[in-house]
Parts: sequence; structure tokens; C-alpha cells
Amino acid sequence: MKAFVGANIIDVKTDSVLPDQVIVTEGPSIVQIAANDQSSTINIQNMDEVYDVSGLTVIPGLIDCHDHLASKNYELMSRWNLDEPASTNSIRTYKVLEDTLQSGYTTIRDAGGLDVGYKLAIEEGLFEGPRLVLAISIMSQTGGIGDRVSGSGHTNTLVTNPMLPNAVVDGEDEILHKLRELVRCGADVIKIATTGGASSRKGLGPRDTSFSSSEVRLIIDESARLNKKVMCHALGGPGLRVCIEEGVHSIEHGCHLEEDPDLVKIMADKNIFLVPTFTVYDYHKSHSAPHVQVRAQQLIDQHRRSFELAMKHNVKIVAGTDAGGFIHGDNAHELELLVLNGMTAMEALKAGTITAAECLEMDHCVGSIEEGKAADLVFLEGDPLKDISLLRDRNNLKHVIKDGKNIPLSKRMI
Repeated sequence: MKAFVGANIIDVKTDSVLPDQVIVTEGPSIVQIAANDQSSTINIQNMDEVYDVSGLTVIPGLIDCHDHLASKNYELMSRWNLDEPASTNSIRTYKVLEDTLQSGYTTIRDAGGLDVGYKLAIEEGLFEGPRLVLAISIMSQTGGIGDRVSGSGHTNTLVTNPMLPNAVVDGEDEILHKLRELVRCGADVIKIATTGGASSRKGLGPRDTSFSSSEVRLIIDESARLNKKVMCHALGGPGLRVCIEEGVHSIEHGCHLEEDPDLVKIMADKNIFLVPTFTVYDYHKSHSAPHVQVRAQQLIDQHRRSFELAMKHNVKIVAGTDAGGFIHGDNAHELELLVLNGMTAMEALKAGTITAAECLEMDHCVGSIEEGKAADLVFLEGDPLKDISLLRDRNNLKHVIKDGKNIPLSKRMI
């Protein structure tokens, strides 16, 4: 058993701070929490390890509900996995997983591009990484965001990883076949796209639509039959309305919700989560192809207003970076941007912990510091409720614990 003595716990379930606490872990779980005073029933002398964390703040392990851990950049050769040997690419991805965990993120929902082997390797203890929830590949129709075609019309016919199926589908038969194949390959969640996006090719913009309502309904029903939820890339226009009206589990981006304000009411009524992913648009506005920069700059104000409208109508909002703008290991930037766009620091912290855990249907085991839950703990200097940006500075992170295990912290990756 381990005891962490003297930390100030941020309780994201009660929006409060519990000062000077003792947290006892045994194996992967938290077994006892008590005040560090004479009334405590915890016998420190019986502990195998005791850590003096006096004055440090402790928060739950952080959660990113939309990342792409295997992505490196937006170049076509990289997206086709032709720019380096598969072995080098795997090692690079392993380093990203390790670095992301060291940044305090103990759970990640990967929204496409990461195969199940990484999840198995982490679970078997072959290397350290976050707890993973996988989409495997993004389902879209021909011409949609998953159809990675070159400007001259060429497609990648080389199967670089059979555990990452090409999920471009047209018609009900192809949808059913591919969805079942994704589940066979280890998908925990089904990711679909009903609109284009900021980073899409020219001719496929944020309001351009993809799947029909009957196709979305089929995907939701078949996913439910296989005990899977559906996360949907949708920015605006008819494609955004379709997936909300049909009742997907979460909306990824939702930048143009403000154009159809009745949709946020439907989201609240149907308990549909919103993952705004401000980080990736902050990246796109200055680092991507010229047409992508223009799109990102055009949606900034409306994205903020859509976010404010969702908050006003009590839509459940969770943190997700969308590949962290391909700046891996800086996932906490999203929490900073949530505050910049109108959340309090506590609301942002909840979006990256307990509400995120609820979105992943894992709030019974992660997302808050409670007896019986996984011992996912981040100890840091300073108070993120006063300055959320301190979570981005690795110098402030003193201990990262996942499943009760101390994670060695190294210098920030470059």
C-alpha cells in the first residue's frame, strides 16, 4: 500500500477543494481518503511507501476525448504511411504515447489511426501509455474526410496496416460490413463523419454534407447492437443536423452550431456530448495549408458563439484536442482554450476529467478522486483553479500516477 500525505484534492464532483488529505492506494485502486489530522484512521506506519506531498495540488488523471496519437502531420505521404518504415513509425507513436502519459493524461479516446496493438501492449505492460479507447478508422463516404485521395485523383492502394481498414463506404451493405470489420479490429467506439472540415481538401468544406439520415440511423442502430457508441465529426450545415437529430453519442467540433440554435436544445435533451476541439483550430489558423488557414480563421468567432450557446443550454462539454494540432503531449492546451472561450477553470477541469469520463462511459472507474476508483492522480505545484495554464508546464508536474503506478517523468519531448 502507498500513502500520499498532505495534498490538496480538487474534488471535481463537488466543485470543492479538500485541503491536507491522505490518499491511500493499493494496487491499481484508491482504497482510502481522509483528512491528515489526529482524527484520521489511517496508520501511516503500515504503509509500504509514503510520499510527502504537502502543499501540492492533486487532480484526477486527465482525459482527452479526441486525439489522433499516431498522426504526425497533414502531408499526404504521411497520411498514407509512406514517408518512413512502419517500424520507425511505430516507435515514434510509442514515444508519443509515453510522453502524453507523462503530461498527466491517463486516458485518451483516439479518434482514428491507432491500431489495437498499442492498447494491448499498454495493457500487457510492454510500455507505459494512457488507457486507450479506440475508433481505429473514420467511416465516411466516397469524397468524405476519410477518403484520402491525392489532388490528381490517386488513392493509396497499398495496405500498410490491415488492422486499420479503409473505412470509405457507400450504401447500406458496405456500411454494415465495414462497421463489423472495425469492431473485429478492436474498435471501442465508431467514428463517422457527416460533414467536411477545416483541414479537408478544397471542395469539401465544414458545411458540406456526407451520410444521409437513413445511413446515420443504420450506423447508430448497428453500433448499439454491437454495444458501441457513435462519435461524429460534424461542423455545420445539414450534416450536423442529421447526426444530432438521429442521436449520435457525441459531436466532434460543432463549430457552426450557432447557425441552427435549436440543435443545442436537441443535444441537451438527448444527452449528446460536445467535443469542441479548439486546439486544432488554433493550430490550423496559422500552421496549415493556405485554404485551411482561411477556413480556421473564418470559423473562430462562430465556434466561440456555438460553444457559449451550448454552455447556456447545459450541453455536456468535454475536452478533446483533435491530435493536439499535431503538437503531441500538450493536450492541456485545450483546457486553457476552454477557459479563454468562457468556461471557469473548474468547468474546464471537469471537462477534462469527470465529464470526459462520463462521455467515455468510464465514470465508474476514472475521472475523479474517490475510494474504489482507479488510482489515476496528478500531483502538481500551484493551483489550476487560479491558473489553468500551469498544467501545460511540465515543471509543475511532480508525480503522475496511473493505476497506482508512479510514472517516471522525463524532459519534455521536442
